[in-house]
Amino acid sequence: MQLHRIDRIQFIEVDFPGSSCSTQGFTTRHEGVSRPPYNSLNLGLNTQDQQANVEGNRSLLARAFGVNQEALVTPRQVHGSDILVINEPNEDFSHFLSVEGDAVITNQPNVMIGVCVADCAPILLCDPDNKVIAVVHAGWKGTAAKLVAKTVAGMQSEFGSKPARLHAAIGPCIQKCCYEVDEPVKKAFAQSGISWDLCAELTSPGKWQLDLAAANRELLQLAGLPSDAIQVSDQCVCCHSEQFFSYRRDKEESGRQMGFIMLKG
Repeated sequence: MQLHRIDRIQFIEVDFPGSSCSTQGFTTRHEGVSRPPYNSLNLGLNTQDQQANVEGNRSLLARAFGVNQEALVTPRQVHGSDILVINEPNEDFSHFLSVEGDAVITNQPNVMIGVCVADCAPILLCDPDNKVIAVVHAGWKGTAAKLVAKTVAGMQSEFGSKPARLHAAIGPCIQKCCYEVDEPVKKAFAQSGISWDLCAELTSPGKWQLDLAAANRELLQLAGLPSDAIQVSDQCVCCHSEQFFSYRRDKEESGRQMGFIMLKG
């Protein structure tokens, strides 16, 4: 993953080896039109930022990759485990913005699918053989619900994807240095099959530092992806205020970055 700029958009570019069918990456907070404290590329529709600024930022992102803003699809994220599947052409994708879901799968070209995050892990998936892509929003609730594994299973059942042939990238998120969780989170993970001791470190009685990226990497491997097909960013969004938004750091004054992926036409 490398920092890259196209038009006015600064983003972390992801290169999936052997795949020339898609464009994907993770935005930073730079090069948009939002004013402080949401400066400047805030892509989150459900923030206290002015709606016109967010729409302008989303338009900048879409145009940078050669599509209209209407082809930028982000579901209404609710920290659940529902998956939106787009398997046919649509003249108007805007209605998907009101559909609840925390993952999107599609085989449609020139449709940019994304998830907005401010601490949670954005995860991109690509099947270059069948030309299928997916994006996942994984906070602790989505991780405990094994959403990324369910998304891999959805790609397999809906489009015939083979997990061993998929590529994945886990983008910048809050790292365990800044992410303290408590007993309810541990109990939720106990039902998931994730090795708690591998992704959490006890810091005080009833308190752990949680590594979201490590937990989702394990889920991807359990789902059948080879370890060398999974890229993981080690950047902590909470530590790097100059580069990323973080809700844990900035509360209601936080904007949202986006993990996005699009099949080329």
